[in-house]
Amino acid sequence: MSDSYRTLRESAIAEHTVEGSRFLAEAVRVTTRDAAEEHVAAVRQREHKATHHCSAVRVGPAGQTFHYDDDGEPSGTAGAPLLRQIDARDLTNTLVVVTRYFGGTELGTGGLARAYGTAAARALDAAPVEERVVRVPVRIEYAYDDTTPAEQVLRQFDTTEIDSRYTEVTRRTVGVPRSEVDAFVDAFTNALGGRGTVLRRGAEEGEE
Repeated sequence: MSDSYRTLRESAIAEHTVEGSRFLAEAVRVTTRDAAEEHVAAVRQREHKATHHCSAVRVGPAGQTFHYDDDGEPSGTAGAPLLRQIDARDLTNTLVVVTRYFGGTELGTGGLARAYGTAAARALDAAPVEERVVRVPVRIEYAYDDTTPAEQVLRQFDTTEIDSRYTEVTRRTVGVPRSEVDAFVDAFTNALGGRGTVLRRGAEEGEE
């Protein structure tokens, strides 16, 4: 699995009009499905006069969780086209909400799918994208006299500091790129001659 993933750096909005219907699209970075649902609820409240609020979200460092909602539009005409636009850009931790104000003319299933997809594409294309690192929290423990070799290992790998406590025994939690965890643990153990301890390997998470 990759050590990185693509997501939005900033939110963006766009608008698309077809046969009098206005499609207002918003692309937002989220890290959980709950956060996505909260954002959709906020859009519903803000645009309460609209006909539909369709959405699609994909979250997780590997994009393992996804959901889409047609919100009353014919099945497959709204949520699925939004998700396809997210996937076409290889994005995760990304939510797209498209609010429709009905213009009085039926667009048909094909027309609806194209309209929702176009609105989503415009919002996603307007949003800056960045690459983030997937890190695993690793907690280590070592004596003060082993500070030098421990620091050398930490510099050898692309680690980030999550938590630390410096006493006679140093306890630190660092974020290690997912593919380097085993190598990091081996290097740390060998550098300290077995004196250091790896206390915990946490669940993987995207660097935020």
